[in-house]
Amino acid sequence: MFTQNVDPTGSLTTSALLALLPLAAILVLLGVFKWKAHWAGLTALAIGLIVAIAAYDMPTGQAFNAAGYGATLSVLLILWITFNAIWIYNLTVHTGHFAVLRRTFFALSDDRRIQAVIIAFSFGALIEALAGGGSPIAICSVMLIALGFDPIKAATMALIGNTAPVAFGGMGNPMTVLGATTGLSADDFGAMAGRQTSILAVIVPFILIGIADGRRGLREAWPAALTAGLSFGITQFLLSSYFTYKLCDIFGALVSAGAVIALSKVWSPARGVSMAAPPPAIAGGASDDPAFVRTIGPPEGDSRADQIRAILPYAIVVLLFSLAQVDSIKTELAKGTHIFTWPGLHIAGPGGKPIATLYTFNYLSATGTLLFISGLLTLIALRISPVAGALVYGRTIRQFGWAILTIFAVFALSYVMNLSGQISTLGVWLSRAGGAFALLSPVVGWFGVTITGTDAGANALFGNLQVTAAGQLHASPILFGAANSSGGVMAKMISPQSLAIGCAAGSLVGSEGTLFRKVIGWSVLLLAVLSLLVYLQSTSVLGWMVPG
Repeated sequence: MFTQNVDPTGSLTTSALLALLPLAAILVLLGVFKWKAHWAGLTALAIGLIVAIAAYDMPTGQAFNAAGYGATLSVLLILWITFNAIWIYNLTVHTGHFAVLRRTFFALSDDRRIQAVIIAFSFGALIEALAGGGSPIAICSVMLIALGFDPIKAATMALIGNTAPVAFGGMGNPMTVLGATTGLSADDFGAMAGRQTSILAVIVPFILIGIADGRRGLREAWPAALTAGLSFGITQFLLSSYFTYKLCDIFGALVSAGAVIALSKVWSPARGVSMAAPPPAIAGGASDDPAFVRTIGPPEGDSRADQIRAILPYAIVVLLFSLAQVDSIKTELAKGTHIFTWPGLHIAGPGGKPIATLYTFNYLSATGTLLFISGLLTLIALRISPVAGALVYGRTIRQFGWAILTIFAVFALSYVMNLSGQISTLGVWLSRAGGAFALLSPVVGWFGVTITGTDAGANALFGNLQVTAAGQLHASPILFGAANSSGGVMAKMISPQSLAIGCAAGSLVGSEGTLFRKVIGWSVLLLAVLSLLVYLQSTSVLGWMVPG
């Protein structure tokens, strides 16, 4: 049995600096030295293993076993989801139905700035609410590329758009995990997080329009950004506070999209130049990109049947995930879940209590499985043969390339750091800031998601630490626990897994460093805004926002 020691050097600051090395390495290698993500991830993993073995005295076999445990977890949590999400998109491109969907979006508004808000913010929130796991990043990236955005810009907007809904992604899974981890009310955590992320939701559409068209876009299209942000934020605030956190993203997404579409019927932004870009051609210009060309339907325009079939794959996703939440169906799906202890890992926390190292093999209820079934139904809906569907799936996997290794490496690193005690060291070190911890509480969650790539994972890692710190400081555990999740939201866009997914979706594997530099500033800026908000909520200024 290996027992964790949060201060192996005898100096908590020195121990924390050692624990920071793997995280600092991956951020510097990506952002400064422009390394490819898989090399940066593997280097950080090597550093994490060295620190775990040499500084934390973790047995070598257990350290490498922890890495294998993390890498294996990534298969169901990330890869199985993103493969199937992109497969569904690629099927629609293969048949020409995505060209119809693209033209349908143009029918809603021919302004790409407004289209970017609807797709990256509203539609992305809907996919996050239902599926999560990086699927909105993948789907929204390719949709924005198909609308004519540069692939890097498209991935940037998809990553930034995937912020406000993350705390309630997967039908509120991060809040559910936070409640289970701390033993406190998940509903209270949800209400508190809704009073944090809903304010940030008002800002995000403005950032998207600024990225799409700079200052001109903000001058001309700000009403669309305000409409999207306010309608989503108010809906998320009200539902998380007074109804249920599990549905606040779904309704927020639908209300937001509906509000922007309604606005576009009575108002359109002034434009110096047309925002509708001509369809790009495949390399060499010999043939047109099937995502843009009319390959089905009459030349004079798409029929209503064409438009319905184009929307069907995504309607299938929404319907299937909604049905999966029905109690009777959920019970049946749960029968396909097998949970077992990962062999060879014998870890105890600093107090000597064994840490559970469980592997949940939920082959029926897994998000990726539901997406795979959605893909099979898409084959039927779009009349695609099984052979053609299999060939498209093979191309989808090849599309990810080195991104697969990146995801393996970063998940392996997160579990080496977690099980060796490095994560706990960082959390304890930050919690010693006293009253200023209210400013740092979201930063703890930010670190957690940067490493694990998931808000639920960060809540599982640091939820109890936040509650403990709140008790020591006589502050609200609900406030600090929710801040952990809300702060983690800001790191979703810079986590190596998300960067790898965004690059793979746009055939940009190897450009993760470039994408990182595009989003890191926004991540830090939004984190600073949230930290100030949480600090004010810990005082009499905004203390009225804290439940109970």
